[in-house]
Amino acid sequence: MKFLRFLIATTTLASATEETARFQNMVRLRETEAALLQIESAEAEETNFEETIFALGSIKVLPGKRAVVSSRIPGRAASVLVIPDQEISEGDEVAWIESRQPGDPPPTIMLPSPLAGIVASVKIAPGQPVTPDDSLAEIISLETVEAAAHVPQHLAGTLRKGQLARIRLAAFPDKIFEASLAHLAAEANPLDGTLEAAFHIPNPDRLLRPGMRAEFTIVTGRRDGVLSIPRAALLSDGSRHFVMVRDYELDHAFLRTPVVAGTQNDQSAEIISGLLPGDEVVTRGAWNLASATSSVSLREAMDAAHGHPHNEDGSEMTKEQIAAAKASAAATTAAPSPWNSHAVFFAATSAFLLVLLASLSLRRKGESP
Repeated sequence: MKFLRFLIATTTLASATEETARFQNMVRLRETEAALLQIESAEAEETNFEETIFALGSIKVLPGKRAVVSSRIPGRAASVLVIPDQEISEGDEVAWIESRQPGDPPPTIMLPSPLAGIVASVKIAPGQPVTPDDSLAEIISLETVEAAAHVPQHLAGTLRKGQLARIRLAAFPDKIFEASLAHLAAEANPLDGTLEAAFHIPNPDRLLRPGMRAEFTIVTGRRDGVLSIPRAALLSDGSRHFVMVRDYELDHAFLRTPVVAGTQNDQSAEIISGLLPGDEVVTRGAWNLASATSSVSLREAMDAAHGHPHNEDGSEMTKEQIAAAKASAAATTAAPSPWNSHAVFFAATSAFLLVLLASLSLRRKGESP
């Protein structure tokens, strides 16, 4: 009987301690506060997880899609009919060259475009002397471009033709271009030791131009049944990872939950422990919630996020409120009270536990022979 009572008391104490820890790591918002923080969430789920590698690179002209216009005879430019970025068809007139051979007028020849595309550069002006060695204009075709990734040597062994890559460019931050690995360089770059991996991207709108910097996420493998969350939901305090999980009982309540993370790719993070399938993790507004659980108020979190002051409920301060707050701060000289909401909560919890332990001790003394 004594053991049963002790077991019940121990279970009650453990439950109280667990509930205390739960509320200690919880932040609960009003509906208006949740709307202001624009909270978004997603479920942890078992998925077909992609193994990826990351590389930097750039956009290039596809091999065989660049041509130079030159003259077979020496002379001077009688006329130049193209300008940079002009679309041109194969055979269109680029320039007329006046020969140095005698004649009245001197004989002239037309220089045609060797391929369809756009004029990349013009290096000649009317009246300029030309020789057969001069490059007078350059034509490139951008219907399809080459995205060249510079992959470190120690990762090159994971590459195979046909692998998918998601390619992002600073010029188009909201676009993701997908392409398959077309070929690998025959030699590594002797300067930085990287191996070039080339992807061919259709470019019908001519958005991609040679020289643009690119970031590559190359899919090298997949694993089934991996518990994962969106990468935006995974946070770190410097020593370990954690996530903000939506509470399943209370509205607009969120728990700071430690997790052990595994492999990450550009979209998802593998979760080894700490979550179960179906747990709802915050993907937008998580840092503000995390700040609130670490003794930072919602107002302070909103101030840090938006760069201007807010009221305690998260709404933006008016100019009059800001002026009044500054005047109040300047007039206040008394030290702030140490009894904030967190201190009161911990004091009440500690008192409850002490009363519970005292009650258990008195019961044991009364039951002892």
